[in-house]
Amino acid sequence: MAYQTENEKKALLVLFKDFTSYYNANTLSKLLNISRIGCMKLLKKLKEQNILLSKKIGKSIVYRPNMENDYAMDILSFCLAEESNNFKRWKDEFKPLFEEDRIILLYGSTIKDYSKARDIDLMIIRSANDSGKIHKTINEKQQSLPKKLHLIDLSPEEFLKNIEKKQEAIIDIVKNAVVLSGNVKYLELLKNVTSF
Repeated sequence: MAYQTENEKKALLVLFKDFTSYYNANTLSKLLNISRIGCMKLLKKLKEQNILLSKKIGKSIVYRPNMENDYAMDILSFCLAEESNNFKRWKDEFKPLFEEDRIILLYGSTIKDYSKARDIDLMIIRSANDSGKIHKTINEKQQSLPKKLHLIDLSPEEFLKNIEKKQEAIIDIVKNAVVLSGNVKYLELLKNVTSF
């Protein structure tokens, strides 16, 4: 796997997570706080590696991750895993919830500044018959946590339906959440949503 710079990883995460927006070199450069020329080079490199796809909209060329490319999916999975390593405390705390068929997302004020957060926001995307087991574990966890746990518990179908309906709260979670567990499953779930 080719080495990705920090800015390339940040760009890939933005392009994957913020799928309701179109980013060109100019808009992405402002977000990454790099020059437009530097951003153009970064995007060109990722496109040459077939990690990104581009599309012309008006006078702009916009970019999205190539979700049909296994290599791009591996890199995105790595970027999500690396991002979650900055939240090791929460990975350890919620490890009892990690199972192969679940996606665990941490979002909200907890990821910005835990000391100012009123609660801990989690979204779990799980199989249809798994809800009872999850709520039992969450109730047990709540006993040892100093802040209230706020849980959104959805099946993959419910999650996608909310995205299809452009539910602002769910789209905001996707845009800002950290994937504590289930990166590959999460990428597969959003595969058709985040591409052109």
